[in-house]
Amino acid sequence: MLYIKKQIKGMTPYQPGKPIEEVKRELGLTTVHKMASNENPYGAPLQAKQAIEEAAADPEIYPDGYAAELRQAVAEELNVGEKQLLFGAGSDEVILMLCRAMLGPDTNTVMAVPSFSQYKHNAAIEGAEVREIPAVDGEHQLNAMLEAIDEQTRIVWVCNPNNPSGAYINDEAFVAFLDQVPENVLVVSDEAYIEYVTAKDYPDTLKLLQEYPNLLLLRTFSKAYGLASLRVGYGVSHEELIQSLDPVRPPFNVTAVAQRAATAALKDRGFIEKCREKNKTELDKMTAFCEELGLDYVPSQTNFLLIHTGVAGSVVFDEMLKKGIIIRSGEALGYPESIRVTIGTEEQNEAFRQTLSEVLEHQQARL
Repeated sequence: MLYIKKQIKGMTPYQPGKPIEEVKRELGLTTVHKMASNENPYGAPLQAKQAIEEAAADPEIYPDGYAAELRQAVAEELNVGEKQLLFGAGSDEVILMLCRAMLGPDTNTVMAVPSFSQYKHNAAIEGAEVREIPAVDGEHQLNAMLEAIDEQTRIVWVCNPNNPSGAYINDEAFVAFLDQVPENVLVVSDEAYIEYVTAKDYPDTLKLLQEYPNLLLLRTFSKAYGLASLRVGYGVSHEELIQSLDPVRPPFNVTAVAQRAATAALKDRGFIEKCREKNKTELDKMTAFCEELGLDYVPSQTNFLLIHTGVAGSVVFDEMLKKGIIIRSGEALGYPESIRVTIGTEEQNEAFRQTLSEVLEHQQARL
């Protein structure tokens, strides 16, 4: 028998939301709203779509392994040095690179739970000890995370805002946390949803980079920029750290199409602002709906909402699916009697609210 790392045995691959066409085919539906994967319901900027068409004309040519054009554009957008950036096929790949470079059997890593699954997944593959600190009401318990750090700790993961809860850590709490983390421990601030944040006291982490050499930020073009299918994200930190990590990066890991599209998307600031405004308007409608029905939820700074229904998440998921609404069951996310729903368009959200009301009314009648 071929040898496979023992820590991989029993692991399951990442389970994405159901594809729209699969649901239509299985259930014989003509209209399906996918509200499970936190994709941008308004798509991508027009300039990005045009760039995709242009870049797709030369599929035989390898992409720029250094991502020079995109690198320059992101550096200018964030006002950081070009050598402070590490690009990946989605921020997921940057997480993988960090774990590969810094974790091993004699190390440990600290994270909240529930949080983004790929921190634990990649750390476990490297044989590191995973120290999970339970979130309370969807929020990181930073003091408990600090207590879990010891001499073997290499990375502490902070998902801000947190996925799957949508809760965030404010500036005061985050700075106090950074002040207490040992200088030889990397703090990763995963900011995949930062473009949707409207809280005034969200940390200005780009400025914090100047003061904390052990801080690395993760960002992505998969969410607000609407480029999820192209897989492009990046890490930003001090040049010394980024350059030490870069040898782990696979060659040509970000496609030419992704690079060109992301570069073009950065130029359309108005698109992102409109998406943020629309998302906030629709999110407010969603929370008002929850309050009207007496449903608990976690206040969100993202384009999704975690709703506590009091019914098994898989039951709600199945019933919603039958009616053409794809959501995420909380059972797979660490919240057994909850669901997570992406904030969609006005039409999608109205369909979700009507359908969820019917499903919960039916479940109540069965009790």
